[in-house]
Amino acid sequence: MAPQTGTLSAPPARPQMTPPSSPVDPVPTSSPKAIRQAAGLRKSPAVTPIAFVNAIVRAYAQHGKDPFKALESAQIAPELLTDPTARITAAQMERVSGAAMQELDDEGLGWFSRRLPWGSYGMLARASISAPNLGVALRRWCRHHGLITDDITLDLAVNGPHATLTITEHRDLGALREFCLVSVLRNIHGLACWLIDSRIALTGAQFAFAAPAHHDVYHVLFSAPAVFQAARTAIEWDSRYLTLPLRRDEAALRQMLQRALPLTVLPYRRDRLLVQRVRQALVNHPQDTHSADDLAALLNLSARTLHRQLKDEGASLQTLKDEVRQARAIDLLLRSNRPIKQVAQATGFQNEKSFIRAFRGWTGRSPGEYRQQA
Repeated sequence: MAPQTGTLSAPPARPQMTPPSSPVDPVPTSSPKAIRQAAGLRKSPAVTPIAFVNAIVRAYAQHGKDPFKALESAQIAPELLTDPTARITAAQMERVSGAAMQELDDEGLGWFSRRLPWGSYGMLARASISAPNLGVALRRWCRHHGLITDDITLDLAVNGPHATLTITEHRDLGALREFCLVSVLRNIHGLACWLIDSRIALTGAQFAFAAPAHHDVYHVLFSAPAVFQAARTAIEWDSRYLTLPLRRDEAALRQMLQRALPLTVLPYRRDRLLVQRVRQALVNHPQDTHSADDLAALLNLSARTLHRQLKDEGASLQTLKDEVRQARAIDLLLRSNRPIKQVAQATGFQNEKSFIRAFRGWTGRSPGEYRQQA
């Protein structure tokens, strides 16, 4: 599903934190265990572009090594490498990435001018785990990332309601550029979600390169509108996530590092800001949120997921709609002379009668009576 780079792995000196599989010593493909593993690797949808696997093959070439064992462990047939339309599953990407990182002892997979030895990103995670909130944790990550490579710089900026994580390139990353930039953004987003145990909905993703042939997969990688040939490479989200406290400790970190590769595709069901985001969308886009489908599309969710997550938070869409509409209606009735029909439209009702009926249910009075008595 995504380019999983597994960069939060643990150092080899801690064998209990090494990924459970041993990709550099694959099981013979004729064994029953290998057959079961192959079926498991291929059971999820195959949407990860083969271009990311070819990037790993290039990393092997840079190190003067043969990628055969890594490809075999992930059940990736060599002929797929020459088919630009080929796709593999997330499990296959996890396996080939993990094998390559250990075999090359490079968590950067050839991206940077010097190797990132196995455990480099685990070290950064440990430096961030004690932060009081997500904003401090990510700023630590960005600062410490500059200590392990100076080929790129990570920067977290806040501009009112928007938080932006930007990558600045300081050298030509060559043929590995896309894989590097996408992977770094995916990893930091995955880490951020894990730290606060919450889905963080991205509001945008920008890339300072032309749209690749597999650009259609970017909506899966980032679940947000992607813009190519932008002035910078960055992801954006609601800055309120940065104020949330971390919900992980050292014990949780040790457990996560045992298998960090899937972190970038972990489907967090809970969004700890969803109620606030729904309220904000209802306030800012009353004409575009008449239905659950419309609202869900605005939030990059399905209607089913929207209802389920709100239920998990102890809220309902109808209740939130009523709260926002009531507050908006009362404000307009008291602070303006707009006709009732215009107030109804401004609060998201499709006709005046339904608005009057709803308002009477909220307050026990009609909008006209409420205005006169106030």
